[in-house]
Amino acid sequence: MDRLRRANAVLTQVDRTSRVGLSERVPGRSTSPRLRAAHSEPDPNMTQIQFPDFMSIIFGLIAFLLGESINSRVGFLRRFNIPDPVTGGLLLALAFFALQKAGIAEVRFDTAARDVLLLIFFTTIGLNASLADLRRGGRPLLILIGLTSVLLILQNLVGGLAALLSGLPAGFGVALGSTSLLGGHGTMIAWSGELEAMGLAGAPEAGIAMATLGLVAGAVIGGPLAKALIEPRGLRPDEPGEINPVGLPDATPGALLVSKSELMRALLVVMLCIVMGFFLHRAVLAMGVMVPMFVPCLLAGMAVGNALGLAPRLPPVVDTPALSLLSEFALGVFLAISLMALQLWALAGMAGTLLAVLAVQTALAIAFSAFLAFRLLGRDYQAAVLASGYASFVVGATPTAIATMTAVTKKYGACAAAFIVLPLVSALFVDIANALVTQAFLAMWGP
Repeated sequence: MDRLRRANAVLTQVDRTSRVGLSERVPGRSTSPRLRAAHSEPDPNMTQIQFPDFMSIIFGLIAFLLGESINSRVGFLRRFNIPDPVTGGLLLALAFFALQKAGIAEVRFDTAARDVLLLIFFTTIGLNASLADLRRGGRPLLILIGLTSVLLILQNLVGGLAALLSGLPAGFGVALGSTSLLGGHGTMIAWSGELEAMGLAGAPEAGIAMATLGLVAGAVIGGPLAKALIEPRGLRPDEPGEINPVGLPDATPGALLVSKSELMRALLVVMLCIVMGFFLHRAVLAMGVMVPMFVPCLLAGMAVGNALGLAPRLPPVVDTPALSLLSEFALGVFLAISLMALQLWALAGMAGTLLAVLAVQTALAIAFSAFLAFRLLGRDYQAAVLASGYASFVVGATPTAIATMTAVTKKYGACAAAFIVLPLVSALFVDIANALVTQAFLAMWGP
């Protein structure tokens, strides 16, 4: 019972920290001189450039368009389905890293406005979620939840072994395992107090850095995996005429062009769903249940989208090119901001150890996705799309997984159910299960 109470306390903290940007300082946190986090302290001897949140949106748009331009010209990136915002976001992150290493300036971003884009994105996913898609997604959802239950344990075992081989306490294993990878930055920050109370100095910093590197790895492994699963087998969508829920095909036919009224109508419905999600979130919090804000927005979108299907005389919003375009914009700019804001210079002091651990964790994620998830999900086109997104998800984050599946489906064809299943694995299962598993491993490895 005590373990459950402590896990619930951490879930509360996860919800509170879920909006912390990847480059923001967490008040009250000490930083180990040997292991510094991805939100490093400003160097007083270097020029500091701090961009406000609206400038973050502008730079995110630049990164998105830059990535699109590069991907259209570089055949390798296009063939292996690397998402446009990943290419542009990482390129800007490397440029800012070069400025810092040259002693010119440290560039930082206020990423508060980024979270609104995530709410818009998940609301569009909910609006496009028909009851038929939900029924089709039931079995894949249970399979992925079962696989994730096993992977949570395996990631921590790999992390614990890596910690012991590096001469670190075994408790570092959770920071190098599921707490940072499947959990991400918010989960890792939420566990920082408990790790420090156990005498694991430097573990929070190592975990946040691991989550940062995992985000990069997750952004690039899913696309090549999809190519390896789809092309040799000649897999094709079950419904070739289906509209992609996120993004329009690169060669968009004239019938899919979007008018200003369609785009404004889609944006209005999305915003109304977010308002509904806000009040639903407050009601859930009042009941003592902690969930991320995007979950009630996703559910509100599902309810409204299926209700609109019962009113055929209203102008269409669900499954329209306008909604797909809005979804791609929100996800793309969100991911571009997340990647370009990474303070890569903060990882330099521990990059070797972390990269070695990440290589093993990434190989585990790819093997799990290709040899278990793909096979258990049916070896069809939907299974390939889900497996590619799942590989990105288990070492990166839900947005990187969705961006991977977007790039894949824009190239090979739509797969609406995949965009429902994977977010639900995260929303309904991972946070709770990860909290319990982390607590169990800390109890086993603690002093």
